[in-house]
Amino acid sequence: MPEPNTPSGEVDQFILEQIDSVPHLEALLLIWRTRPKSWSINEMAKSLYVPAELAENILRDLAQRNLIEEVTKSPREYHYLSSRDQDRLIALVDTTYRRELIRISRMIHARAPSALREFARAFRFTREKDKEKE
Repeated sequence: MPEPNTPSGEVDQFILEQIDSVPHLEALLLIWRTRPKSWSINEMAKSLYVPAELAENILRDLAQRNLIEEVTKSPREYHYLSSRDQDRLIALVDTTYRRELIRISRMIHARAPSALREFARAFRFTREKDKEKE
């Protein structure tokens, strides 16, 4: 795996920490590439060729990670949450994914199950809060 301080290492670290599945990555990149367009759940479902329920879960997951945000409630629509640092990183992710589709896909598929990652993430946040109190 590339070093964390290199562009490839930064991309790999982002994917390992923030992306649960290939459809999550595809949704994020689709929203990023079409910014400032807002996406409904049904539009995303059609674009990803997945059921609307799965598209809704993917969009909600990305919003919880502050990668996108919900802009309307009825119908639910989401758009890219822009910042200079995030734009730079997502541009690197996009370029890397286009060049290294198989490697990135395998990396995502080889990860631990999402339930285990969520447990570890919750534990990490708890430890960080405990350190702040000290």
